[in-house]
This record gives sequence, structure tokens and C-alpha cells, in this order.
Amino acid sequence: MPASRRVLVVALACLSSFAAAQQSDQVIAERVLGPQWKQLSRRAGMIFAGTVLTAATQTVTTQTAAADRAVPGTTPAVQLRFRVDQAIAGVEQGQILTLHEWAGAWSMHRPMSSGQHILIFLYPPSRLGFTSPVGGSLGQVALDPSGKNVSKDAQKPAAAIGLRNESSPRPRVPVDTRSVSVVQLERAIRSAREE
Repeated sequence: MPASRRVLVVALACLSSFAAAQQSDQVIAERVLGPQWKQLSRRAGMIFAGTVLTAATQTVTTQTAAADRAVPGTTPAVQLRFRVDQAIAGVEQGQILTLHEWAGAWSMHRPMSSGQHILIFLYPPSRLGFTSPVGGSLGQVALDPSGKNVSKDAQKPAAAIGLRNESSPRPRVPVDTRSVSVVQLERAIRSAREE
């Protein structure tokens, strides 16, 4: 076989392997994140695997709009601090993020605690600087203690439940997440955001 033909065969084999790996990542993403995983990925302004540093309820002073002008007010909010361990979109690796979430939205998803490792999909911050997980608990994936793999206790949305605009609790069903890494989900998420 001529050298040019061998190179072509090897190149086609590599492309075929890449396509199969991408397909596999997408199947894994659907299994872990649910059938609306592409929409979840596209709607998020920030996506990362990180460590919860603090999650404490407090009142945050914000600017609220009234009659086309900003007036000071207080909005009950939860302040969250994360360390970005693996940046996927809208953040940088190693970054420490201090985020504010309206207390009403906080009650619509699984609470987070200090030291927890999580893959999180967050809406872009609002005019008031608030954000929350996309789709409530759909936008949170528990990671194992290493922060590199999906926790064996992870839950995913029931297949019949779609991603809605409001953040409301949804039925959860166990998912087999043996050996699902954040890297695999990252590849699928990046692919969905580029489509």
C-alpha cells in the first residue's frame, strides 16, 4: 500500500474515532443531564465544575427599578462563593466567584454546602446581579470528592420532564454514573454550545 494511502486510512480512522467519541460524550451527557441537556448548556452564561466555599443566607442591598429610575432597596438573597476547578464557559479556572441568588430561587433547587464539589450551569447575571442554576436542580450535578467525576449518588431529571423557564422542583430518578468524568461532559457541553 502506498504511503499516501496509508496516511489517508490512518486519518480516516482518527476521524472515525473522534466522531464515535463525540457521539459517546453526547450519550453520556443525555444520561447524566437529561434529554434537554443541549438547551441547558446553551442557556447558561457560566458553566464550571467547582467547589462551594460558602453558602450563607443574608440580605443583600440592591438597586431596584421603579418608574424608570433606580431606587435602593433590599432583596433577600443568598450569597454563594465558588472556586472554579474546571472552567467550561463564562469563567476562568482558579477564579473565586461570589454570586448572589434571590432567596426565592434558592428554595427551588438542591441546597449547596461548603466543601461540596458540583458541576453547575448558571444563568447570566440579571440587571440586579442575581443568578441561579439553569432549570433549578437540573443545573446542578453532584460530583465525587475528587471533583473530577459525577457522584455515584447523582440524580437526573425524569425523561418526561422538560426544561422550563421557571425553576421548580422536578421528579428525579437514579442514574448509573459509573466512571462519568467532568471532562466527558465538558466535551459534550462545548460541542452543544458551538452548534
